[in-house]
Amino acid sequence: MSKLPPATESRGGFTKMIIPLNIEQMSMTQKHLSIIAISALAMSCGSEKEKIYLGADLSYVNEIEDCGAYYQNGGKKVDPYKLFEEKGCNLVRIRLWNAPEASPYSNYADVKKSIRRAKDNGMEVLLDFHYSDTWADPGRQDIPKAWAAITDVKVLGDSVYNYTYNTLMKLDKENLLPEMVQVGNETNNEILQPKGTIKDTIDWKRNSHLLNRGLKAVRDVSAKTGKKVESMLHIAQPENALKWFKPATENGLTDYDYIGLSYYPLWSEYKFDRLPEAISTLKNTYKKKVIIVETSYPYTMNNVDKANNILDKKALIEGYPASPEGQKKYMIDLVKLTLKGGGSGVIYWEPAWVTSSCKTLWGDGSHWDNATFFDAANNNEALPGFDFYDKDNYK
Repeated sequence: MSKLPPATESRGGFTKMIIPLNIEQMSMTQKHLSIIAISALAMSCGSEKEKIYLGADLSYVNEIEDCGAYYQNGGKKVDPYKLFEEKGCNLVRIRLWNAPEASPYSNYADVKKSIRRAKDNGMEVLLDFHYSDTWADPGRQDIPKAWAAITDVKVLGDSVYNYTYNTLMKLDKENLLPEMVQVGNETNNEILQPKGTIKDTIDWKRNSHLLNRGLKAVRDVSAKTGKKVESMLHIAQPENALKWFKPATENGLTDYDYIGLSYYPLWSEYKFDRLPEAISTLKNTYKKKVIIVETSYPYTMNNVDKANNILDKKALIEGYPASPEGQKKYMIDLVKLTLKGGGSGVIYWEPAWVTSSCKTLWGDGSHWDNATFFDAANNNEALPGFDFYDKDNYK
C-alpha cells in the first residue's frame, strides 16, 4: 500500500489539517483512513486540557481591612488581592448572604466590591450563595428572614430563582458576572429550614426542587448574557458527598457542572490516602468536575487574640507539623492527591482572615489567625503557604 499523505502540519504551536489536493486519485482505503485521521484530529483539537484551579476564599478581606488589618510581603504592605494573583491564585471564592443583620458585610454591596477587586487583578470568581442571612453549613440551613413565612414550595422555589437570577444579572450590568456559582453552601442537610432547626432526614422532592430552581437561574443567566457561567453543588466532607449525590441524582438534581467539597481532616473520615478514591468515584459516577472548595491547615498553635482558634491540635495529621513548612506541605500534597483523583483543583478557606478589631458572633478578632497565609507574630508577613499556588509543583 502506498504511503498516505500527511494529515497535519504544525507551525508556531498551531496545527492545521492538510487535505490531499488530488483526493480523487486516492484508493478507497486511503480515503477511509484519511477521514478517520482527520476526525480524530478534529476531536483532539476540540478537547482542551482541564484547567487547574488554585484558589482562595477572600470573603473576610474587606471587613477586616476596615477594622485596621493589613498584609505584608517582604516587609512592605500589599493589597492582598494583588498578592494572591502574583503568587498564582486564579480563582477567588466569595460568600453572599441574603440580608445579614449581625454584620454589614457579605451582602450584595460587599460582594460587588470583592468581585471587582478579584477581576481587577485578573482572577476568576466563584460566588457562593448561602441562601441565608448568616452562615449556612451542615449544622444549619436557616431560611432568610424575608422568606420565612413562605410555606408553598413552588413560591419558595420562585424566590430562590428570582433572587439568584436578579443578583447575577445586576452583577453582569457592572461587568462583574462570576465564572462559577455555588447554589447553596455545605448543603448536607435540607436547605431553607426554619431558623435554629435542622432535620435528620431530607425531603428530597422539596430539596431537589429548591436547588434546581437555583441551578436553573444560573443556566438562564448564562443563556441571557451569552457568557459561560458554571454551577456547583457543595457538600462538606467526601464521605457525606458519596452518600448525598446518589439520592440527589435519583431525584433529578443533575444539571450542574461541579461537585464542590469541603475537606478538613479534623472532621472527615477520609484520610489522605483515600481522598483520590473518593474524588474519582464522584467524578466518574456523576460525570461532573470536582473541586475542593474549602480546606485549611494551621501553621502554628499560637493564638494572638481573644478569639479561640478553631483549628487546634486535633486538626494536625501525622507528617504535617503546625509550622509554616508543614502548612505548605499539606497544601501541595493535597493538590497532588486531588489531581490524582481527577479533581480540578483546591481553594483555601480564608487564608487572609487575620486578626483585627472586628467582632464575630463568637468573639473578638479572628478564629483562624493560626491558619492563614500570614504570620500574625510578624506583622502579617506572607508565609510559605503561598507557594502552593505555584503550578510547577504539579507538573
